[in-house]
Amino acid sequence: MTSSAPHLHQASTRADLVDWGAQPDALDGASHSTGKLVHKGPNNQPESGIWVCTPGRWRLSIPRDELCHFVAGRATYRSDVGELIEISAGTVVMFPAGWTGECTVHETMRNVYMLADHGA
Repeated sequence: MTSSAPHLHQASTRADLVDWGAQPDALDGASHSTGKLVHKGPNNQPESGIWVCTPGRWRLSIPRDELCHFVAGRATYRSDVGELIEISAGTVVMFPAGWTGECTVHETMRNVYMLADHGA
């Protein structure tokens, strides 16, 4: 990744992912995450990569703006104010910093993401 444009080939099928461990704040099931970083800039801004997560349900709080392009799987995100987002392959979501709620992964999902602090 010495290119001035960091990249990974085969993002939707890449298999050489790193074990990121059990999903924190589990409510049901035992979701497990793997992934691969594409890039982390100065002060971790921005951060981009691939994230894969197995079925389960957990609480979440989005710390920075997060753009997600889901390329596989099915999941439901429900915000604390009742918003419902159904995820399937091809869904793109822009979660603003501070978004809170729950995620339920129904089928192992794969997400190409970018995290950035809107104030950075």
